[in-house]
Amino acid sequence: MLAPLAAHDPVHRYLEVGLRVGRHLDGLVDAYYGPAELEQRVADEPKRELPALVADLRSLVADLDAGDGDLDPVRRRWLRAQAAGLHTAARKLAGEEVAFLDEVESCYGVRPEWVDHEVYEAAHRRLDAVLPGSGPLAERYDAWRTTHHIPVDKLLDAVHTLAEAFRERTAQAFGLPEGEHVEFELVSDEPWSGFNYYEGGLRSRVAINTDLPVPSTVIGHLVAHEAYPGHHTEHCRKEVGLVRQRGHLEESIFLVGTPQCLLAEGLADLAIEALLGPHHEPLLAEILHPLGIRYDTEVVAAVGAAAEAVGSVRGNAALLVHDRGRPVEEAVAELERWGLQSHERATKAMAFLTHPTWRAYIFCYVAGLPLCRGFAGGDPARFERLLTEQFVPADLAAA
Repeated sequence: MLAPLAAHDPVHRYLEVGLRVGRHLDGLVDAYYGPAELEQRVADEPKRELPALVADLRSLVADLDAGDGDLDPVRRRWLRAQAAGLHTAARKLAGEEVAFLDEVESCYGVRPEWVDHEVYEAAHRRLDAVLPGSGPLAERYDAWRTTHHIPVDKLLDAVHTLAEAFRERTAQAFGLPEGEHVEFELVSDEPWSGFNYYEGGLRSRVAINTDLPVPSTVIGHLVAHEAYPGHHTEHCRKEVGLVRQRGHLEESIFLVGTPQCLLAEGLADLAIEALLGPHHEPLLAEILHPLGIRYDTEVVAAVGAAAEAVGSVRGNAALLVHDRGRPVEEAVAELERWGLQSHERATKAMAFLTHPTWRAYIFCYVAGLPLCRGFAGGDPARFERLLTEQFVPADLAAA
């Protein structure tokens, strides 16, 4: 039984103001399993105006800087970064002008940088060398992905089979608490491809969006990212290790607009590599082929190495719209030309990049993966630290 927090305790104040800001933007509170009475009280009270919440967060940051609360240095630094990120998110919600680069840096702990097109040209050359067929590269890339689309009626079977295999390996490699569980479901009309709804009590609901076909080339990454050993595993390990055992209730809320997100997305994008190693395609083929799902092992491996670099074009698209003030159509063209995306996929990506909740979030992926990969360095023990400890992005950059 966790001891209740005093109303003036900085952790209590953080939970309270996080729930209050969350009432102004759907999805900002990604997960909450803290004190139920606090959640109910905030839900029942009149909605607190955003300028007052901005002031509350400014005061919380100042008090943390002044040494308020019985917190060790690591915990204080983590909470301070979270409160500062949420302060910026609340300022934006209140209508304050915040430059996009400053918004991303304050919320997520990294400053975005434009990726030169020469990087994509080099990646395109690598893709051109390994993709089958002839003709324009974008058409060949899209055609190759299309041949790997998983029929919707086979999708959940593939997900469950992969999840069980990954769960067993995750338990052996990193450990899973007794009683953890994931439910998978198919959804539509969402701006993302997959989403982990962590419900507390070691349980997650993972939604997979079928607005666009899901290729077999990404399904392993998706399951690892959302479940084992990605988001679900991190939530479970931290609920047991930090919240239940150490009383770090600040971990019982997960807020969009904070550095916590960058670390979570970075480790989740690294998850399949951390679990199966960099050359995991033969294992995925072994799982998927008996289900009647196409997976071209050698080509997938070669394409994946080049396609990772191409993925950062999503950050360029966000910078075009939010930093440079360019029209959405220009960002769509950036995704089509340099990201080799079909018009349909590029338009869907822009729905995410222009969504009020997610507009700055793309840099949690673009910057998060290289930070987490550099920190882990291929060492499972260091990846496990990401699953269990409190870090801010600067910690990983300095390690």
